[in-house]
Amino acid sequence: MTLQTLVQVLQNFFETVFVDWDTLILVVIILSLTVVLASLINRAFVRFIEKATGILKNDPTNYKFMQHALVAVVYITGVSFAIYLIPVLSHIAGSLLGAAGILAIAIGFASQQALGNIVSGVFIVMFKPYRINDRISMKGDLRGVVEDISLRHTVIRNFENQRIIIPNSVMSNEVLINSNYSDDKICRFIEIGISYGSDIDKAREIMADEIINHTSFLDVRKPKDIEEGIPPVIVRVLSLGDSSVLMRAPAWASDPPTAFVMSCDLYESIKKRFDREGIVIPFPQRTVSFLESEKTFDNQTSDSLR
Repeated sequence: MTLQTLVQVLQNFFETVFVDWDTLILVVIILSLTVVLASLINRAFVRFIEKATGILKNDPTNYKFMQHALVAVVYITGVSFAIYLIPVLSHIAGSLLGAAGILAIAIGFASQQALGNIVSGVFIVMFKPYRINDRISMKGDLRGVVEDISLRHTVIRNFENQRIIIPNSVMSNEVLINSNYSDDKICRFIEIGISYGSDIDKAREIMADEIINHTSFLDVRKPKDIEEGIPPVIVRVLSLGDSSVLMRAPAWASDPPTAFVMSCDLYESIKKRFDREGIVIPFPQRTVSFLESEKTFDNQTSDSLR
């Protein structure tokens, strides 16, 4: 096939599909404008969300969802208009109108799950069981920070910086633990076992003192509690175990990340104070003893072998 023949074939193809070159150019322009407009909307929303969440400290959930919705509308409108301008596809669409009922049923079955995700995403944004930047936990030991809520799925960044992508319909039916829902404050229980020979009152005093003096500790007492002289930290004996007395103290922090760091610091500082002031933290020990009969049997066996 010569170059001239190839050009003629392509020309015939474009004339068949687009009727004239003006239609082809118009379709290319519409598709290009669609891509450019979607990109501009994305950039505008990114800047707006950074400003709203940084300076104004607003919740970015609604903005992110609106960003995905507007971009989807732009692409659907642009592609649909471009298809409408192509005569061949326009004729095909017109011939399909006679079977619109069957086509609607087929599309309904095919897109049932996709539409369910979109509707679930709308409900999530409306009722806000979780928001962007919330720390959530689910069954199967899945936990992390909500990074994005799109039309189809929710993106969760776990603490290993991996992304967990879950459909919105699944998230709507999931039982979640939201550490930031309504209130960011969180309580971490500091549980330490001491030996039965250690001074419980001294251990209680050390634990309370270390928690209160930590820079991240949050005093959650009400004014009435302060007037009644209720201490900021109450350390209680939780149980009497096989080898230790288990003691527990609540440590409040402003948010989950701060609470995690504070609990790590407290376990270390309390352990060091216990060592300095003679409070023993027991650890498993095993005593092995031999019965006299076993020793006699071993001696008889060794004599018989000689």
